[in-house]
Amino acid sequence: MKSIRCTRPRCSCPLKNMWKFPGGLSEPGEDIGDTAVREVLEETGIKSEFRSLLSIRQQHTSPGAFGKSDMYIICRLKPYSFTINFCQHECLRCEWMDLSNLVKTENATPITSRVARLLLYGHREGFDKIDLTMEELPAVYTGLFYKLYHKELPEKYKTLTGVD
Repeated sequence: MKSIRCTRPRCSCPLKNMWKFPGGLSEPGEDIGDTAVREVLEETGIKSEFRSLLSIRQQHTSPGAFGKSDMYIICRLKPYSFTINFCQHECLRCEWMDLSNLVKTENATPITSRVARLLLYGHREGFDKIDLTMEELPAVYTGLFYKLYHKELPEKYKTLTGVD
């Protein structure tokens, strides 16, 4: 399994030139998975599909969060293209990197390093052990739906109507 990493040339943070995952802000009304797919395409030129949530980082008083608390959500995507055509305004360098190499590199952000280990575990032991999948369910308001992210339920619990 391989994952793609970028660095940002205009970044003024202390981790400039470190390997990191593509990312960015959601547009108003944009779902989490759609944001991840769009940002990866914009930054790397790679077309992909949302598969699951892997992790959520919550942080307060970050200089880059416009005075707000910040949540950084990492998604697992399935690539549909592999030729990199990266955005030179956002990335100094962009390449496919094997997870076992990413785990060993010293030039990765702490979150990238941890998520690389999580992905390596999922790849070796099964993504069902790490994925938070998405299910669309009807809202209490007629005609509206919401997305619920959770560990996959075993089949027998999807239709369970009572307690045994």
